[in-house]
Parts: sequence; structure tokens; C-alpha cells
Amino acid sequence: MADRDQYTPGPASGAEARKDGDKWTLILVRELHHSPEKVWQALTDPAHLREWAPFEVDASMGTAGATVNLTWVGTPTPLETRVTRADAPKVLEYGDIRWELEGVGGGTRLTLWHSIDRRFISWGAAGWHICFDVLDRLLSGTPIRRIVGADAMKFAGWQRLNAEYAKQFGVETPGW
Repeated sequence: MADRDQYTPGPASGAEARKDGDKWTLILVRELHHSPEKVWQALTDPAHLREWAPFEVDASMGTAGATVNLTWVGTPTPLETRVTRADAPKVLEYGDIRWELEGVGGGTRLTLWHSIDRRFISWGAAGWHICFDVLDRLLSGTPIRRIVGADAMKFAGWQRLNAEYAKQFGVETPGW
């Protein structure tokens, strides 16, 4: 396992916040040097998700209509979540999340749409940014274990990312 203490996230990039009425959507794009099939497995397999994602599920998310118990790190109660779309290895939708995978060169352009409360949009961007970094390392064979929730907020670089995304989106960082 790679030394996670040596990890430092890069600058805020590849993110957009869209407002539609009262609804806010965080959109993050990341280029990964791995095939769409490999990325798809990391997005749908419970064992892979436990290594990088800010939640855990109790079953595969690779089939439309599947119902899983999704538990966000730091929350005690699982949410029964239905996979509404699973077009492997291109589109995955469940709850307030949509993933798109596009083969580019020898890799994948991964796009995340996440409906999120405006007050937390910079937090979400910083958190997903780190999750994407951890995902990339996992798929490259140099896993560093997931960095999510309260652990992410204490991690070097998270505060900087949060402030950078807040400035980019024109929002204030929460004052808690």
C-alpha cells in the first residue's frame, strides 16, 4: 500500500456548480488512465466502493432496478437506494447521483453529477476531488485507503480545496 501520508491533493479543477431554481448540482470531471470497464467495476462493486467512495453499499449497483442499502460515512442509518439506470460501462444513476463514463484514448473521462445543498457544495467538491484521487490510485494498483467524511476534513489539503472551490463557485465556506 502506498504511503497515504505522502498524498497531497492538487489544485481545485474540473468542477462546476449549476443552479436550477432551488436545486444545486455539483459536476466534477476527471480523466482516468483506466478503461471504462475497470472504472465501472469501481463504481458498482461494494468491495471497490469501500476503498475509495464516501459511502458503502451492501450489494452490487451494476443492475438497473437493484435496491441497495447505501450508508454515507459518518451517518448511522443506511438509505434504501434504487439503481435507476445502469448502462454498463457508460451511465450509472441512483439517488441524487449520476455517473457518466466515456472512453477517451486508453482511459476514461468520468463525470459525476451530484445534487447537493448549496451550503455544502464546496465541501462536496473538495471531498469528491479527494475521492477521485484515491480512486485513481486504487485503479493504478497503489491504494492509499479512502479519505472521507471527518477524516477528509482533517487531511492536508482539504481546507485549501474547500476554499478554492468556494471561491470558484462564488459561495461562502460553511463556518462550522
